[in-house]
Amino acid sequence: MLPLCPNKEENGIPTGHSKAALRFVLLLGVVSLFADMTYEAARSISGPYLAVLGASATVVGVTAGFGEFIGYGLRIVSGVLSDRTQRYWLITITGYAINLLAVPALALAGNWPAAAILIMTERLGKAIRTPARDAMLSHATHQMGRGWGFGVHEALDQVGAIIGPLIVAAVLAWKGSYQYGFAVLAVPALLALIVLVIARITYPQPETLEPSFQTGQTSKLSSTFWLYSAAAACIALGFADFPLAAFHVKTTGLVNDKWIPLLYAGAMGVDAVSALLLGRLYDRKGLPVLLVIVAASAWSAPLIFLSGVGSLIAGMVLWGIGMGAQESIIRAFVADTVPRSRRATGFGIFNAGFGLAWFAGSTVIAILYNQSLIALAAFSVAAQLASLPILYFLHRRLAFYSRDPNQS
Repeated sequence: MLPLCPNKEENGIPTGHSKAALRFVLLLGVVSLFADMTYEAARSISGPYLAVLGASATVVGVTAGFGEFIGYGLRIVSGVLSDRTQRYWLITITGYAINLLAVPALALAGNWPAAAILIMTERLGKAIRTPARDAMLSHATHQMGRGWGFGVHEALDQVGAIIGPLIVAAVLAWKGSYQYGFAVLAVPALLALIVLVIARITYPQPETLEPSFQTGQTSKLSSTFWLYSAAAACIALGFADFPLAAFHVKTTGLVNDKWIPLLYAGAMGVDAVSALLLGRLYDRKGLPVLLVIVAASAWSAPLIFLSGVGSLIAGMVLWGIGMGAQESIIRAFVADTVPRSRRATGFGIFNAGFGLAWFAGSTVIAILYNQSLIALAAFSVAAQLASLPILYFLHRRLAFYSRDPNQS
């Protein structure tokens, strides 16, 4: 059975340690707010921008997919390096700097290869900083309940993901220029880095927010971790990238260009709310929450790619719910199953597999886009639903261990 989080509060009142943990989560949440305002705004228009620069649907899909592969796949290196060097803050700050400064540089891209390289550079920065940051967050969320803690962080994250696309939508309506849209994103990028430095000064050793693991606790990655990684890879394999969805919306003329960032902002709003709700539900109910969400969100691709405006909106709602689950429940379960001493490594390995599956799936989906939208939708649904038997097996296994701990 996964361990519960002790000493979160006394008589319903948060302890001082819990308050410090909450402040740390909120501070990193503000960093993510400004960071997402930057790179999620860029993501909302990167597909149409590449199209304007002359890229094909395949280029858009492969760029997005390979960018995600870099963003996830290289986290294994960052995670191992973080645990071995214990330089969590240095690695986190370096990654954020690369991640954020690549975005306003897109304003200077004069052709689609240059833009594609910058898009992938932004993902590289995210690969560098995420395992170290999530390891630090996992120490604080031990006190709060991991689903809730990661949910709060994701909600703040997605506030930025809502505001950012609204900003570039306003710029597009005002100037009609993608370059201006990318340029204004230099402001939130710098704000994110400033708050990150404040967090580093305020909490130089966030690992003290979680007690050390007890004597006799294994430091190995369990079979539960590996099975869960396989299930998450199935989800990633079938999850369609927004840049390809935005490309589809633009080239089919479903909505005007200026509405595409707003469509993404709406999905990010759904993401934020669902992350909070799903995180709280996960702390109370466990894995069954993820099973229900995957069974529902798997149907986003048919709604987005096969129908009209109404179905497109419904599909983006399901897509946003799926994203909320990825950033709250999925991260929380990893933190619950990986020992404290190998937390960054565990996040890195998990995300490497997730990114490899995302890249493979994005490539297949991009190729299928040019062949058959029905085949695209069928592949997306089937791949995600393939995770359900594994998740159900894990749920039954954990339930069995909770009844008979000696079997674990």
